[in-house]
Amino acid sequence: MTMHRCRWAGSDALMQAYHDEEWGVPVRDSRALWEKLVLDTFQAGLSWRTILHKRDAFRAAFEDFDPRRITGYGPAEIERLMADAGIVRARAKIEATIRNARGFLAMAEEGEDFSDFVWSFVDGEPRMGDGTGSAARSLAGDALSAALKKRGFSFVGPVVVHAWLQAVGVINDHETECFRREAVSL
Repeated sequence: MTMHRCRWAGSDALMQAYHDEEWGVPVRDSRALWEKLVLDTFQAGLSWRTILHKRDAFRAAFEDFDPRRITGYGPAEIERLMADAGIVRARAKIEATIRNARGFLAMAEEGEDFSDFVWSFVDGEPRMGDGTGSAARSLAGDALSAALKKRGFSFVGPVVVHAWLQAVGVINDHETECFRREAVSL
């Protein structure tokens, strides 16, 4: 029996493992959602393969994505990150990560749970994509992008947010023939 995966997983073993074990699985933990948002921000304009292969280096560079530590980053930390060959060295994305950490913590300080906020855009239940794997945007992603920007987040355009929502299972965009489509919707 042939097992069909989404085409984007390709033949790279790490990409296949990510597809099979993580991508599209509903994430309800605020901290895990935050980490994936940071990674999807860095993916903008690049391939997910690039980011996935650097994920451990990102975790080390950004102190396990601790938003409290990241909010304190200043010029010295930015320069440290710009010199780190293990990550994507894009100043605008690094600065966005710092702003977004501040936005994440501001929400928490105001009593707003990040996970509840994200999932509210789909009434708490994952949405099924069309099964083609070709959508670059969604209504939920467009609305969430605008809401994040109002809260001071940056580098969270509709395409980035849609990719993030796919990754964290808010939108199940596994292709129709993919063996994971039904599994993650249960």
